[in-house]
Amino acid sequence: MMGYGYDGGVLGWVWMLGGLLVMTGFVVLIVWAVGAVSRGGPSREPERPSALDILRERYARGEITQEEFEQAKRTLGY
Repeated sequence: MMGYGYDGGVLGWVWMLGGLLVMTGFVVLIVWAVGAVSRGGPSREPERPSALDILRERYARGEITQEEFEQAKRTLGY
């Protein structure tokens, strides 16, 4: 008989389910955040150019002649 005349009832279940939903939401948010960071964030290493890209850049800058460019392409298998 002590208390305020409230035995929990439906409102108690609503609060319990609400708390469970909030905790589930936090877990989902943490899992999503960890996955997003591991997939590649700002700390991800940039892609390196291929050998052919480097060769084309050198040719475009005039560092190698057309014959050297063609020979290097054949050597690389392009």
